[in-house]
Amino acid sequence: MSILIALIPALAWGSVGIVTTKMGGTAAQGTLGMTFGALVFGLVSLFGYVLPNFGAEFAFNPRIWLVGFVSGLFWAVGTAGQFVAFKKLGVSVGNPLSTAGQIVANALMAAAVLGEWTTAKMWFFGLISIVLVAGGAVLTALPDPKQKKESQAEKTAYASGFTALIISTIGYMMYFVFPNLLSKLGFISEAVRSEPNGSGLAYMTSIVGPQSLGQVIGAFVVVIFFMKEGHQMFEAGTWRNMTTGLVWALGNIFMFISAANPQVGQATATTLSQLGVLVGTFGGIYILGEKKTKRQMVYIVIGAFLVVLGAIMISNLGKL
Repeated sequence: MSILIALIPALAWGSVGIVTTKMGGTAAQGTLGMTFGALVFGLVSLFGYVLPNFGAEFAFNPRIWLVGFVSGLFWAVGTAGQFVAFKKLGVSVGNPLSTAGQIVANALMAAAVLGEWTTAKMWFFGLISIVLVAGGAVLTALPDPKQKKESQAEKTAYASGFTALIISTIGYMMYFVFPNLLSKLGFISEAVRSEPNGSGLAYMTSIVGPQSLGQVIGAFVVVIFFMKEGHQMFEAGTWRNMTTGLVWALGNIFMFISAANPQVGQATATTLSQLGVLVGTFGGIYILGEKKTKRQMVYIVIGAFLVVLGAIMISNLGKL
């Protein structure tokens, strides 16, 4: 059951690129609209779940609020970069490349910094699984060498798209790892982190409310000062993309629940969440109509198989 819950983020997050493309608007409007939807979900979870179940000690804990808020700022950077990449590269290309970067960064950070891989055998098979997942994700994005050469404009778009993906990967890495890192460093006490009964459910669900505020504020900063699109922040595309935010928020809360669960852990939870690459890749092709050649479809099928194989391996490292 723990693994099934950990797969919910894959379904939700894999759908984000598809939903935001269907909703329309610019990358900035997608970023803002998504944070507005996430804010609605975050406040509902804070007052409808955390406060009645765990009390004000968790719902309004200043240290939890600081951790959640900063995590939300990192997320805003990651999401803005990802939406720019989706616009430049397409969902079926941007999604697997974004996935590859996140898997490598998050799993290694969780293993090396958070100490979740404790034996040489876990490291050996963990690194193999990362190579499989990352390699499979990259394979899904390979172009067909027989296709016509790209124009200079297309090359420029790809270059800016790849730059956005690098920024996005850094932002998402810190968003994922930051709550557990602060616990590891002692800023969040073990007593708070483990409630109730060692599951970590209280801490991780308490983060979601303040995190959503950090997401909104971070999105405003990114959109106004870096994307330079403050003049069209509140147009129709932004409000439509609130749906994207609600879809994302569903995956978010289950991601943090899984990361806090000792039976799953940070490295496994983040890796399983990235199986959304299958939803995003095939959804981009069959739902959004992004064109692929027969050769590319072969790459995609092989890549999807490697992603699933690597994810299965990494989700079972705790048994070694």
